[in-house]
Amino acid sequence: MLTALWFHLFAVILHLGIFKITKMTRLYLVRHGLTFDNAAKILQGQVQGELNPVGIQQAEAVRDKMKNAKIDAFVSSDLHRSMQTCEIIAAPHHKKVETTVLLRERDWGSMTGKFIPDLPKDPKDWPEDVETIPHLKARAQNFLTWLKVTYPGKTVLAVGHGIVNKAIQSVYFKKPMNEIPRMDNAEVRVLDL
Repeated sequence: MLTALWFHLFAVILHLGIFKITKMTRLYLVRHGLTFDNAAKILQGQVQGELNPVGIQQAEAVRDKMKNAKIDAFVSSDLHRSMQTCEIIAAPHHKKVETTVLLRERDWGSMTGKFIPDLPKDPKDWPEDVETIPHLKARAQNFLTWLKVTYPGKTVLAVGHGIVNKAIQSVYFKKPMNEIPRMDNAEVRVLDL
């Protein structure tokens, strides 16, 4: 009897609009395919980059895997390597790719373009022009907020980069970035916002 009363009360609350159930926004978060600079171990940061033949095959594999998925929108970093990946994945859906600077890779400042094995491992030894973790995570939070406001209850595939995608997941899971597993090139992870 009590269960029926609660059910009736809940139905009245929904009918009156006092409490609304909204569908979550689903995010397919993708890292761009392998680039020439990834293969050469060059720190790309916010340079454009270009997919190499393996990266193109990786993007095509994601495209083939996702071709029948219901995806309402495609979003990409405004850097070429992510746009190239996203355009390949979006092709069977015949949808335009929207770009945003919020998905750009971390700005590595004067370390950009350098051979990764030669770079200092300890962040205390990095130059001051490297984008800070708090700034990166604020950008990640802004992206998630923008996504929920712009695409409420929709399914969105977004292509970003290794570190910014890690920051997005760090904010989403409320965990430090070092606890978020590294994403491989063209890897897809699902977040329900």
